[in-house]
Amino acid sequence: MKGKYKVIVRNNKLHYEFEIKRNITIIQGDSATGKTTLINMLRQAENLGESSGVDVLSNVPCRILEGVSWKLILQNTAGTIFFIDEENAFINTEEFASEVRGSDNYFVLITRENLYNLPYSVEEIYGLYASGRYQNTKKIYQQMYRIYSDIQEFPIKPELFIVEDSNSGYEFFKAISDEKNLECESAGGKSNIFSKIKNVKNREVCVIADGAAIGPEMNGLYEISHKKKNIHLYLPESFEWIVLKSGLIDDREIRKILETPELFIDSKKYFSWERFFTNLLIEKTKNSYLQYRKSAINKTYLHSKNKEKILNCIEAIQW
Repeated sequence: MKGKYKVIVRNNKLHYEFEIKRNITIIQGDSATGKTTLINMLRQAENLGESSGVDVLSNVPCRILEGVSWKLILQNTAGTIFFIDEENAFINTEEFASEVRGSDNYFVLITRENLYNLPYSVEEIYGLYASGRYQNTKKIYQQMYRIYSDIQEFPIKPELFIVEDSNSGYEFFKAISDEKNLECESAGGKSNIFSKIKNVKNREVCVIADGAAIGPEMNGLYEISHKKKNIHLYLPESFEWIVLKSGLIDDREIRKILETPELFIDSKKYFSWERFFTNLLIEKTKNSYLQYRKSAINKTYLHSKNKEKILNCIEAIQW
């Protein structure tokens, strides 16, 4: 399943309206913010049809996924947006994550918990807010450097970089840091980022992580960056996305994809957008001097002109 879908759920009192464009969307929020009401309205529409008084407007089916038969339903359905409430304990399981991986459906998960088995994007975590008699979705987390500009001023000039992984992205930023007499450390995975930064004192720190899959860690990361003004979060889709966006590879198809990636990224094939951008970069540089490997940086990317193109694309950081 691919594409962006506008979904409207409404009755004579309430009106929910939002767009779904990735395989995993999270709706968070405290009690009494309308999450349960949304699920109930969808359930009524599914069970009672027109007599429910609920309209569900979408170009694809919207269904509730719940109960003991959830796995069977999911395995026999395609092209559907499934809404799942946090009362369904299966959403926290590896079994559910395995079914989402390779599914030809989209999922809207209504939960206050962090779902560590799923790679969801920082851009696709929402909250619900009330406006008069109407309910709408409001983004809590977009790319952090945009939505939280009031607490994080960019560009920043870090003294220390903490990079999510230890692969090509880390090696690139490590090489740049060494050139500029800065420190750069690998967190060794997104789950280790918080422990890496919680004891940082007064140095200006920039955390670089894949925004496409960092969602489960955002509560902790946002809280500490909010308290410690010297900790900044730079969360692009992925390092591969940065390279593609830099224009280092002059390719019309790449430019078209970057404009509307949701039209090209098939959820059945790619568990997260990060995997898509990695595959795209590998394919576009195959058998060329820029041939990309995830495991280790191609030194060509560190040549002066190539390096500068990539760095110029990262406007959030002052080099």
